[in-house]
Amino acid sequence: MTEEFFREVDALEARVALDPKATEKNVALPHLDVEEPIANTRRLCRLRQEIMAKHGFFDVFTQVKGEENEKALNILPTVLQELDDVKEKESEIAACFRGVLAGNLFDLGSADTAAAFSRGESGFESAKQRIKPRPWLLDDVDTLVDALGQSQSSPRYDKAILFVDNAGADVLLGMVPFARALLRAGVREVVMAANEIYAINDVTFEELKELMPRAANADPSGDLARALADGRWRAVSSGSDLPVIDLRGVSAELNEEASSVALDRLFVVLEGMGRGIETNLNQPLLCDSMRIGMVKHPEVATHLGGSMYDCVCKFLPRVTT
Repeated sequence: MTEEFFREVDALEARVALDPKATEKNVALPHLDVEEPIANTRRLCRLRQEIMAKHGFFDVFTQVKGEENEKALNILPTVLQELDDVKEKESEIAACFRGVLAGNLFDLGSADTAAAFSRGESGFESAKQRIKPRPWLLDDVDTLVDALGQSQSSPRYDKAILFVDNAGADVLLGMVPFARALLRAGVREVVMAANEIYAINDVTFEELKELMPRAANADPSGDLARALADGRWRAVSSGSDLPVIDLRGVSAELNEEASSVALDRLFVVLEGMGRGIETNLNQPLLCDSMRIGMVKHPEVATHLGGSMYDCVCKFLPRVTT
């Protein structure tokens, strides 16, 4: 089975190399009837996923995701307490970005970070030490801090939708504290959108639903527990099964979340290299949005004019039709 798998992967690579501009109908978006080049990030991820499933490779990172979730939950109270010690909410928001970027290093879809994980070099505190000093390659942190710097009686946003990435430190030590900081800054509802189906070591919707009560119990302030209890902090399936995302094909539930609030009161965050950098980096939305991620592929670093482990925090203001 393994030999057949690699033969099929090699055949796909040869096909792309032979005609990089070849197109195929995007079967994941039948309602749009569109064709796309085979050699784009979304299509290659889809083909890889199909080949893996065909040869019996399903959620191959289940065990490691579970182990990393437990490690992260054990230190989450300390991470949240450290943020509690930050006196000003603007500083807390800025501090959360370092946690999100450090957590994003737990990415088994990157050869370099996967190798570091196998060497036991994936600790959260050590990852924070690897974060480069600001200003980062793309650094709009202060833009968001300024946007949130209004009184809670008149918050900038009514709802934030956070597209999360990897299990373990990424979602629990990066995005969960960020969600709490947004709630504290006056955002009335924070919705965390996770994959419907496994992809590499990405957290899934079902996994996230199980993790959120445990994360809430780890919060010494009680803010997450209160927000979870009254529904202001919740999870939704993005409908995706890839480590990247095409926002034209999200779930009906996620579309309902987005359409339930005025677009000028909605804030969307696309976190991770796949969702936030390799796809959607420069695509403005009808609401304010931000991309947060760590550059972990040398080809991406070259394309952006940066280097490995550069940080991306890019804010895009809403466009109107």
